[in-house]
Amino acid sequence: ITMATPRNVMRAVRVFGFGGPEVLKLQSDVLVPDPKENQVLIKVHACGVNPVETYIRSGSYARKPALPYTPGSDVAGVIERVGEHVTAFKKGDRVFTIGTVSGGYADYAVAAANTVFPLSDELDFRQGAAIGIPYFTAYRALFQKGRARAGESVLVHGASGGVGIATCQIARACGLKVLGTAGTEEGMNVVLRNGCHQAFNHREANYIDKIKEYTGMEGVDIIIEMLSNVNLATDLQLLARAGRVMVVGCRGPVEINPRDTMNKESSIIGVSLFLATEEEMHECATAVRDGIAAGWLKPAVGSEYPLERVVQAHEDIIHSSGARGKMVLLL
Repeated sequence: ITMATPRNVMRAVRVFGFGGPEVLKLQSDVLVPDPKENQVLIKVHACGVNPVETYIRSGSYARKPALPYTPGSDVAGVIERVGEHVTAFKKGDRVFTIGTVSGGYADYAVAAANTVFPLSDELDFRQGAAIGIPYFTAYRALFQKGRARAGESVLVHGASGGVGIATCQIARACGLKVLGTAGTEEGMNVVLRNGCHQAFNHREANYIDKIKEYTGMEGVDIIIEMLSNVNLATDLQLLARAGRVMVVGCRGPVEINPRDTMNKESSIIGVSLFLATEEEMHECATAVRDGIAAGWLKPAVGSEYPLERVVQAHEDIIHSSGARGKMVLLL
């Protein structure tokens, strides 16, 4: 009698050298990783695509993984196996992650158990893959680093992407006045449906004047900035006294006049989820869970790609005309 051999290989995207999107190679003979102690193995159903993954892939990011590697952090799926000492999860549990050990652009991914969270039945796997990095980053930018308070105003610059929509939903739920920018009419509508009080088209030549006019020339208390290499100098003009620009995204250098920070005693603060402590991550997770339970946290999924089209996904996340929610890979 011939015994069926267990399937121990999977599809995974591998990067053997840093460069453009074409270095993303889909392979179908990658070994399924084993969860070690305090780790879990997840059968991936969807994986979020984040701009930072394109920076890491190109080799331009401060953190460079050892080659070859599989990209991808925030996956949603079902627990397949648990390692030693894992008691919080069992086979069959629906979960989402904010990080993986083995990479998320794959049929299976290993993650540390403390970076994995139960996925509410209210949300599908596509939405689950849109929670991790966007919502944790948004919460960190607003509260852990930006010290946002109810009643303050926040401008989300690039509000129609994953982090932008997460920021709008969280800020609105926490009592802030929310302004957002997007690059298309569709993007502006998405932003307004997700907690934004007023939207502006950042492709219009005079949109900065419109924001100033809307705020009564008083400025905004906080700016969540997704493209600081383009907008930072202008952001400083838009701040209220003691205002803060939170740098969430950047694709290159920019020239500013530091005097603009002196005029209003404003601050420019960098935000990196990778530097959050375990306590800070726990605080983010609690806020996310509370938001799901309260019903205001509803991830907006934008473009969807099968794993075979990962190269196109990496091109589109940087060069598309405008975001409409979180980009996800479907497995």
